[in-house]
Amino acid sequence: MTLARFVYKNTLRNKRRTLLTILSIAFSLLLLTLMISVYRGFYIDQGSADSALRLMTRHRVSLTFFLPASYEQKIRTIPGVVEVAPMEWFGGRYKDDRPENFFAQLGTNPEELFKVYKEWKIPPDQLQAWIRDRAGAVVDRKLAEKHGWKLGDRLTLLGTIFPVNLELTIRGIFDTATASDQGLYFNWTYVEEAVRWAKGQAGLFAIRVDSPEVAARVSREVDEMFRNAPEPTKTETEKAFELGFVSMLGNVKAFILSISLAVVFAILLVSANTMAMSIRERIREVALLKTLGFTKRGILALFIGEAVVLSLIGGLLGVLAAKSLVKVIANSPAQMLSGLNITFPTLVVALIVAVLVGLLSAVIPAYRASRLNIVDGLRHIG
Repeated sequence: MTLARFVYKNTLRNKRRTLLTILSIAFSLLLLTLMISVYRGFYIDQGSADSALRLMTRHRVSLTFFLPASYEQKIRTIPGVVEVAPMEWFGGRYKDDRPENFFAQLGTNPEELFKVYKEWKIPPDQLQAWIRDRAGAVVDRKLAEKHGWKLGDRLTLLGTIFPVNLELTIRGIFDTATASDQGLYFNWTYVEEAVRWAKGQAGLFAIRVDSPEVAARVSREVDEMFRNAPEPTKTETEKAFELGFVSMLGNVKAFILSISLAVVFAILLVSANTMAMSIRERIREVALLKTLGFTKRGILALFIGEAVVLSLIGGLLGVLAAKSLVKVIANSPAQMLSGLNITFPTLVVALIVAVLVGLLSAVIPAYRASRLNIVDGLRHIG
């Protein structure tokens, strides 16, 4: 019998304890994989190459404050700025208040939106149809499929922030770069004509620059231009703008890291307890193995191998369950996590953690067992 087969047989010796340990490790690795993926999506991934060419300008105090629409032309005069698209969050109610009926609704300039977001693809005839129809709208394909919308369909958004109900006709369906870009866009002129105080206002400006190298300079110049204006601005990268919404929830980074450390510690305790119990029950067996010629190194490899195999099986089950769960999350109403994705490096990191947990949990009891005196082991009762 080879050492590998011996490890395999011993791992399944106590099937109930082995199963419970594997399930505990699998659940912990599932949670850890999700935490790593969320952290990577929020703080490591920089988005597409095209997103590096975009800046977002809003009111310095809060997104709830308007900016004058006249800022658009002033921003265009800054060297490096290619296109500018004004936007305003409408926040209407579609059908009811259920989470599955919530989605981003933004008013904008139809002639500018797809010049700023060039990676969004829409057929030219649909874009022109939207430009010609002041009550028209365009929607991301994933959102359209979710609600069963087709070209020409009409939908109503009940105003909650603005005192107007929008009767919109879907004139275009476009494809976006990521799942988190889901939303509906309409001509802001519709609201301006219905709500007098909304005329000449914008919530923010999406700016496209000619290269990522000028983004920092353009950001400074935009904010400097309006520093002493009644409505000062804050300009930041698209990624930083998105993280601003995350920061509203609190210190998310510290929360994710603390949860991840707690999960690793919990896995380590579970695995260490299992290995300590297993080795304690096999003291006499260790003595017999030594009598048969097993070396200290062989005993050490046997027990560490069992712990690593146990943790690795649990880790594999955990990451597979995490991938399945992410597919469910991607179709959930929580658009902040709709772009969540488990990458290959994340899977590798999770499995490495599983292997290290198995190694660390067994190294001390395995080392003690390998140094056990044969006579003392044979006399052991337990």
